[in-house]
Amino acid sequence: MLINLRLLPYALLAFAPWQQVAALAVNDAAPNCALSTINSKQALHLSDYRGKVVYVDFWASWCGPCAKSFPFLNELHQQLHARGVEIIGVNLDETPADADAFLAKYPANFTIVTDNNQQCAQDFAVQAMPSSYIIDQKGQIHHVHLGFKAGEAAELQALVEKLLTTTKP
Repeated sequence: MLINLRLLPYALLAFAPWQQVAALAVNDAAPNCALSTINSKQALHLSDYRGKVVYVDFWASWCGPCAKSFPFLNELHQQLHARGVEIIGVNLDETPADADAFLAKYPANFTIVTDNNQQCAQDFAVQAMPSSYIIDQKGQIHHVHLGFKAGEAAELQALVEKLLTTTKP
C-alpha cells in the first residue's frame, strides 16, 4: 500500500483528541497569521486586511476539490474585490514546485500565499481540504466551510455579499 506523506498531517487529525483539534468556529477571532506571497515572498498578515471581508481558503495541489474551487474563487474575486472583498489562498504544499504546477493548470487571480511552517493551518485547526473561512471587516469568523462542491458556490457568494452590507469596520 502506497502512502502519500503529504496527506499524513491531515489524516492524523482524525485520530487526535478533540480538545487538541477544536477548529475555529463562527464568532471566533481570526488568527493573525504571518504568511508570505508565493512568488515575491513578501510578508503579510491577515490583520493587514482589517476593514475588508476576507475569504481565506486553505488548499494543496493534491486536493481535487481545491481545483474545482479555483474558478469560483476567481469569479468571486472579479465580482467583489472592488467592493472590499479579499480572497487569500493559503497553500499547504511541502514542495513549492507542486504548488507552481497546480497554479499553471488552475491560475489564480486572487492572492496566493504560503504557510511555510504550517503555523497558520495549526492556528485555524484546518481539518479538511479545502477549508475556507469567511471573515468580517472586524476580523471575526462568520462562516467555516469544509470541502467544496460547485453547487455550494452561490450560497458561499451570498454569505460574502451579506457581510459586505451588514458589518462595518
